[in-house]
Amino acid sequence: MTSNHSFIYLASQSPRRRQLLEQLGVRHELLLPGPDEDAEALEAELAGELPAAYVERVTRAKLHAARTRLAARKLPPAPILCSDTTVALGRRLLGKPADATGAARTLTLLAGRTHRVITAVALAWGRREALAVNVSRVSFGAVSARAIAHYVATGEPFGKAGAYAIQSAAAAWISHIEGSYSGIMGLPLYETAQLLRQARVSF
Repeated sequence: MTSNHSFIYLASQSPRRRQLLEQLGVRHELLLPGPDEDAEALEAELAGELPAAYVERVTRAKLHAARTRLAARKLPPAPILCSDTTVALGRRLLGKPADATGAARTLTLLAGRTHRVITAVALAWGRREALAVNVSRVSFGAVSARAIAHYVATGEPFGKAGAYAIQSAAAAWISHIEGSYSGIMGLPLYETAQLLRQARVSF
């Protein structure tokens, strides 16, 4: 099968997603929101929305915003990749904490329990687009209030769904994972590779 695309656009500010694409050997350029875009507004939750539906909706919204951005900037055409990750405890969404109090509250909820990390990845090429969802389960052992306070003080929880990163010091609390490590990081590589092959991206 011949490859049609030598690179993609990554519409994400996450350094972890860049790192994961580099791990696959995917050439990519960033396609980030401009100052005129309210990127955070795309992640607003809707009342009563279930976590999986939320992640799919937000990922599609990010993809459509990125398509508009590409056209407006008159950049060379190439596939566009978007992704979104959330942490769910039952039906409850645990998004990015607004402040230290929120981060500590989220981590206290997760301590000693198993939660889901849901990551959707979407790719647009030409007039086509496709989306895949990965669901992983992460179990935390008991975590003391002191350990949580220390972790929050490092600033690591901010900008992270569920107020932690699996590749940070919080890994010491994780007793078991079931699913995709890269999905928990923010970009499930198996599903991403399948989408890239579908769009004939070389890597």
